[in-house]
Amino acid sequence: MIKIDNLSYNSKLRYENTEGKFIFSIITLLICVLFRSYDISLIVLFVTGALITLRSGVPVLCYIKLLFIPFVFLFLSTITIVFQIENKPLSPFSIKIFSFYLTFSKNSILYAINLILTSLSSVSCMYFLTLTTPIMDIINVLKKIKFPKILIELMLLIYRFIFILINTAYFISISQKSRLSDKNYKTALKAFCLLISNIMIKSINRSQNLYTAMQARCYDDSINVLSKSSKPKTRTIIAIILFDGFLLIFGIWRKYFL
Repeated sequence: MIKIDNLSYNSKLRYENTEGKFIFSIITLLICVLFRSYDISLIVLFVTGALITLRSGVPVLCYIKLLFIPFVFLFLSTITIVFQIENKPLSPFSIKIFSFYLTFSKNSILYAINLILTSLSSVSCMYFLTLTTPIMDIINVLKKIKFPKILIELMLLIYRFIFILINTAYFISISQKSRLSDKNYKTALKAFCLLISNIMIKSINRSQNLYTAMQARCYDDSINVLSKSSKPKTRTIIAIILFDGFLLIFGIWRKYFL
């Protein structure tokens, strides 16, 4: 979480027009989900990956590691789609296990690959937004489009409390390791249980202190944040229209006329 925050603030696209980045990410994501095509997913993965690494300045290895996290969950979840347990070998690809058959087909494999590519391309669209735009700028865009105020406030407070939780866990862990809490399995397990309980107590206390500090500064159920964003460039608007327009036309042609 902290790594993503640092990358967004140090991005070369940090001061590009926030509304343009937001619209590009959302529209491209919707096109990926709408058509669920191999071709569109691969194009979006390539373009957003190039923008994130080459244009924004995010290290390639770091971007691959970030994509690997959702890929693991997607791979494990699609196993149930590829493989099925049957009483009879209904597919030419069947493996007998005791009295059951573990079957899979070419169509199920292709469907799983398509699902993974669609999900990764959608995640890549969101990575483009989060790795190039700080949370404060995103919140300002949400305010402009009249997103529910209560949800915006919750987003900002939860975002802040995540860092409080990580910071609290880090210092407690350092303190435990300095007392040799990881010398064996038993002490490590005990230290982990204490870590969880202490994190909960200290995080609640720190969140209460934060709320008290906000009230002392005349908090009126509205959090105002500052953001920096440049005016939209004509060439950027044209590029977004051309790219998303191409994807939309290509998706319609691929789905209905091919």
